Amino acid sequence: MMLEAFSKKILVVDDEKDVVEILSKVLKRANYEVASTTKGREVLELAKKFKPDLIILDIFMPDMEGSDVAASLLESPVTVNIPVIFLTGAVITKEEEPQLRKTGKHYLMAKPVTERELLDRVREVLSS
Repeated sequence: MMLEAFSKKILVVDDEKDVVEILSKVLKRANYEVASTTKGREVLELAKKFKPDLIILDIFMPDMEGSDVAASLLESPVTVNIPVIFLTGAVITKEEEPQLRKTGKHYLMAKPVTERELLDRVREVLSS
């Protein structure tokens, strides 16, 4: 039996290096190809090169807000159709998440997130 190649590419963006490492590890174990950065300002260029199928993006980052990053992604024809999951600990609570799962083109998830929650949402977004 041959090993299946990576199914999809995911770009992980969070200013906390530990969060990036944990999310990347979980996604790689689930057979996703992962690129990551801790800098919001690097996302647009990295997305153009890596061509991810999905971006997981923190909202509050010191160098550039996640909402500004998402807006810049929408302005480029190369990145306009990449779905974004905002992963945040400050904007919504776990209790609010079901009502706010999707806002426009973007999805929201409240931190902390379990491995199962993350992978379920990633599969959901990638299949829609």
